[in-house]
Amino acid sequence: MAENLTPRQAYAKAVAEQKAAKKAAKEARRTSKDPNQMGRFRQIWESFKLTQEYDKSLAPLTILCFAVPIVIVVVIGLLTNAAWFTWIMMVLTAIMAGLLLAMLLLIQKTKKATYQRYAGEVGSAEVALQMLGKKWIHDPVIAATKHKDVVHRAVGPAGIVLVSEGDPNRARQLLLTEQRKHEKFISNVVVHSIQMGDKEGQVPLPKLEKHVRKLPKTLQPHQVTDVRNRLRAIDAVRPKVPIPKGPIPTSMKGMRKGMRGR
Repeated sequence: MAENLTPRQAYAKAVAEQKAAKKAAKEARRTSKDPNQMGRFRQIWESFKLTQEYDKSLAPLTILCFAVPIVIVVVIGLLTNAAWFTWIMMVLTAIMAGLLLAMLLLIQKTKKATYQRYAGEVGSAEVALQMLGKKWIHDPVIAATKHKDVVHRAVGPAGIVLVSEGDPNRARQLLLTEQRKHEKFISNVVVHSIQMGDKEGQVPLPKLEKHVRKLPKTLQPHQVTDVRNRLRAIDAVRPKVPIPKGPIPTSMKGMRKGMRGR
């Protein structure tokens, strides 16, 4: 049975429901483990805690990065006998510089800790590919063997990049098969093949992101989207790949979004 509410009561009820919804959403963000639902500062804090587990030097170095610009400004102010207004501007500038240095340190330390966390796990190459940024589109595990040798793909300014991981011999053959397939269907786009690993001729996980970024730029942003759409034709006829259990580096993804202000 519908409630018989006066306009005033209906308005009050709607306001109360809106407040309750906002409160519930805020509580969900506070308790959620998904970085996509966290606030910016919580993303940074969670990344800090995770990184601290792998690198105990993070906390003292962060404090040092924040404090050094302030100490320098104080020394300069005392030596130059600066006016009070100049003092304020200098201190504010030092605080901003300290925060920037601390954030840059956290980003680098978080990357390193993420690599340490997932090193040796199946699918770890996807950790590095996720760090390439918005200019790249990556597809994890487009091909795999029953022995958990896998090939990942990224499409970006350098063209198509195929990255394999697993046993060098089996992964090399799988990578070669995928390279030929991509070159056959998309002949006018450069296809790069990379074997991830620590042996000769391979690219280690911590250096993979930098290695991909250094590849020659051959595509414009609109061409990247076009190539990605054309690749769907290949993926449509490809048998479904049983994705191996591997890392889900959501912490780093949340950290990147926090740094971009998303």
